[in-house]
Amino acid sequence: MPAELSGGMLKRAGIARAMALGADILMLDEPSAGLDPITAANLDRTILLLRANLGFTFVVVTHELTSIFTIADRAIMLDPRSRRIIAEGKPAELRDNSSDRRVRQFFNRQPDAIVQKVEA
Repeated sequence: MPAELSGGMLKRAGIARAMALGADILMLDEPSAGLDPITAANLDRTILLLRANLGFTFVVVTHELTSIFTIADRAIMLDPRSRRIIAEGKPAELRDNSSDRRVRQFFNRQPDAIVQKVEA
């Protein structure tokens, strides 16, 4: 019964529903939100398998760094203030080589300078 499905099962059912309707591109908004780490990893693996075996394209909006580094061939980062793209590329390249401090800070999961001073 639908009420008996777990969060991960509901997410996978949503993906299956989009596939059944003939979608070539699946858009997922925070797909691992609210999932435990194992279920989130299983969902990432499902996305990778669907992409590799069936050729689906996924556009995923997420803040989950583990998922970004696991499933993304390319990442785009938006600036919340200007609502413009401030970075685009492979996640590891953005983490290691971006000229924008905010991009490196996000991909390296670093706190703001003021938070670092309070903790010191």
